[in-house]
Amino acid sequence: MAYYICGSLKDLSASMIKSKNFMFATQRSAYLSIITFVFSFFILTSAWAQSDTTDVESTDQPTTEAATSQGGISSDPAVITAGEALFQGNCRACHAVNQKLVGPALAGIYDRQDMDWIKAFVKNSQAMIASGDEYSVALYEEYNNTMMTSFNFSDEEIESIIAYVKFEAENAAAAAETPEGVPEDGTTTTATGPSKYLTAVIVGLVVVLLLILIVLFLILGFLTKFLKERKDDLDEADREMIDQKFDFGKLTRNPAFIGIVAFIFGIFVVKAVLDGLYQVGIQQGYAPKQPIAFSHKLHAGQYEIDCNYCHTGVRKSKSANIPSANICMNCHGQIKTESPEIQKIYAAIEENTPIEWVRVHNLPDLAYFNHAQHVAVGNQECESCHGEIKEMEVVEQFAPLTMGWCINCHKETNINTKGNAYYDNLVELHSQHSKEPLKVEDLGGLECAKCHY
Repeated sequence: MAYYICGSLKDLSASMIKSKNFMFATQRSAYLSIITFVFSFFILTSAWAQSDTTDVESTDQPTTEAATSQGGISSDPAVITAGEALFQGNCRACHAVNQKLVGPALAGIYDRQDMDWIKAFVKNSQAMIASGDEYSVALYEEYNNTMMTSFNFSDEEIESIIAYVKFEAENAAAAAETPEGVPEDGTTTTATGPSKYLTAVIVGLVVVLLLILIVLFLILGFLTKFLKERKDDLDEADREMIDQKFDFGKLTRNPAFIGIVAFIFGIFVVKAVLDGLYQVGIQQGYAPKQPIAFSHKLHAGQYEIDCNYCHTGVRKSKSANIPSANICMNCHGQIKTESPEIQKIYAAIEENTPIEWVRVHNLPDLAYFNHAQHVAVGNQECESCHGEIKEMEVVEQFAPLTMGWCINCHKETNINTKGNAYYDNLVELHSQHSKEPLKVEDLGGLECAKCHY
């Protein structure tokens, strides 16, 4: 095969010796091939770099069954769910199930005291302490003479909280066996590079370009050597063409080379300008200094205080609400009272002046957003828009909050229709036309008037 190719090249060269521009055309093809290779390689590697994706894989995790009803504590899932809601909204700021926070860990309280004592203490701990109850007084003294807030809960509500505490305590071991890095909802987010198919295509194209470039240089070298051996058959112009040396300075003065470089430079300039224009009004990463150094990492992360405890409007209002100073005082009336940052809260209360928090997330007036609609109805977690808030010492804007970002979310988010009769007819109609799950966009989530009116 190699002999056949060399013979063909010799015949081709002999037939074109008389051509004045043959060598020039061959060299020009090689130079243009180099430039094409470099430009193509840049485009391909750029596409490769920008093709990072996040694959979300479903991992079937074993679910724990509800604890068997013992000692009058219900194991009904509905009761446990109701108790969880009450615990998260009222107890979480001071208590955890399996560890001490501001108050004692609640696991096992149903074994240490009977249900009547628990109900009495929750409803009026001050009266229990004043009555001289031994266990109540011991708790009061152990926790720095701090009295628990009294709650006007019904007996059924207190029982549901205890049911949730018991369920969490008994299933803590099962939860600890969950593979590390796998969230409780059974999904794992794995940052990967480009897909295997895209990688194969890019590698294949690069290999082909390299082979073409090598073949072109081999052809050019072979023809140059062949023609040099037959200088006597060439005229003066062709001999000068063969003997000429590569002149980089001459190449840089070549109009075609200048045009290609100018074109590539122009592409970079246009891209930089467009990227800059697209960033106008986007404050992603904005993390202003606040008047009080409040740490979400400490409160929401380490102490696991539920977001709803401070941001009381998130499930029932358009706005999540900035917590008032009295919410801070529920804990800091007794805890870290000497801290300079806590003293700022005391000063604001004494002077009757609001704490001037700096707004971090600020949508334009032309856009409507409702927290309750997304959190209470859409079951969206705070992290969906605000990122890993539990890891932030200083809150920053996690998402771009652009129109495109919101639209993509509406296109990709499945609606949780299970157990909700409101969606039954909609799901039935949707299933007649599509095998895909019902998404927000299928219910008008992309209509302009939903967010702009």
